[in-house]
Amino acid sequence: MASSETSDDAASPGPRAAAALTFTRAALTFGARRLWTDLNLTVERGEFLAILGSNGSGKTSLLRVILGLQPLASGSVTVAGEPPRRGSRHIGYVQQQRRIDPLTPLRARDLVGQGLDGHRWGPGRPSAARRHRIEAALTAVDAGRYADQPVGMLSGGEQQRIRIAEALVADPELLLCDEPLLSLDLASQAAVTALIDRRRRRSGTAVVFVTHEINPVLPYVDRVLYLANGQFRVGPIGEVLTSTTLSELYGVPIEVVRSRGRILVAGVPDHPDHIHHDHAHEHVDHPDGAGTGEAAG
Repeated sequence: MASSETSDDAASPGPRAAAALTFTRAALTFGARRLWTDLNLTVERGEFLAILGSNGSGKTSLLRVILGLQPLASGSVTVAGEPPRRGSRHIGYVQQQRRIDPLTPLRARDLVGQGLDGHRWGPGRPSAARRHRIEAALTAVDAGRYADQPVGMLSGGEQQRIRIAEALVADPELLLCDEPLLSLDLASQAAVTALIDRRRRRSGTAVVFVTHEINPVLPYVDRVLYLANGQFRVGPIGEVLTSTTLSELYGVPIEVVRSRGRILVAGVPDHPDHIHHDHAHEHVDHPDGAGTGEAAG
């Protein structure tokens, strides 16, 4: 008679990988102002989290904390089980879309290579393995055909594809996106969001996506973190983006309307059209801290 017992090796699962991102009782201030407090948030590998909120609510500051550029006032944060630090190999970062100088000598493949070089001066040491990783990253974002073109001569949508390849070439567990759709036309917005979603589904990369416009990422988002008025709400879109929830956050009547697969928000104080207004002055240029602004975000 065959034994019904299972060996210890077969019964014991392997160690569970750490979550891509974890905040525990986290609080952040900007000067004397409290941005948010007591944030408990776990982003699992492969999850797509959208971060929403009006200017000054702490969205960009939250990214700075994850990148190791700004300390919490209290609580803790880990990235893939480790404290955040500048230049972390666990993080890929896609900055806001801003046109690159047409006269820059960098080719598209050179910019992608910076994702392996860590923004140090000069190109990395050439090798077959390095070239292969760059080619693979360019192919993954459908940018191989302009790999050798000057990056400054590419369109805004093409440049953003290259930035995504740069962020992903080192195979990070967590992809941070800081308003990557700004200044892009609707077709480019759709292409960029689809590329990011395809990557996270194929590789299990967690995505934290800061945006003022939820609609381009609506088909892909698992949860929303909404920051407003020193408070926050976390949950599925259907629970967070409601008139009741946003009215509670802002302390004034807010109307959320769903129409033809889109979400429209009206009545937000100071920014009645807040999911569309310009946010270009708030940014973090590089994970190593170069060009970081002082805005609370």
